[in-house]
Amino acid sequence: EDKPKVAALVGPTGVGKTTTLAKMAARFSLFKDKKVGLITADTYRIAAVDQLKTYSEIIDLPLEVVFTPQELTAAIENYQDYDLILIDTAGRSQNNEVHVSELKGYINKEVVDEVYLVLSSTTKINDLQQIIEVYSQIQLDKLVLTKVDETDSLGIIFEAVNQAERPISYITTGQDVPEDIEVPETKELISDMLGELEL
Repeated sequence: EDKPKVAALVGPTGVGKTTTLAKMAARFSLFKDKKVGLITADTYRIAAVDQLKTYSEIIDLPLEVVFTPQELTAAIENYQDYDLILIDTAGRSQNNEVHVSELKGYINKEVVDEVYLVLSSTTKINDLQQIIEVYSQIQLDKLVLTKVDETDSLGIIFEAVNQAERPISYITTGQDVPEDIEVPETKELISDMLGELEL
């Protein structure tokens, strides 16, 4: 296309958004030869900015830090000659409506093409349902399931797709960047989940 694809990662705290974003960035930059720009709006945690800055330096990608929705729009404009822009957002508890409302202010679908809800495979079903319900206030497009390697039950994947009614774009299977991220194969996931039912 004539303009870059803009994708934002949203989700609760502790699900691995920043690491997942780094994996996606590396995947497209190193393996698909795309020009990738990074933006972080996660200024609530200094460690998150430092973490993404470290990744950006290792992968050799530019990073902009923004503090307001207006700065986010300006940062996107600065990357207009790029193929892909990835936006990291602050983790927001599904129990804090004020913080989720603040996040909605950043996700302007006039400038953000796709919104990925990042969910941990270790999340309890009841919490998962609440997270999806709250984050559905934002126009979600796709899901990313992290920490698949940390659970023996893959039923959470089916539950996430069923509840959110959105497809899964990626699953992550460890902490290594960029290796531990995959595009899930439907047949393999179904086979793995059915395998759990074998007696």
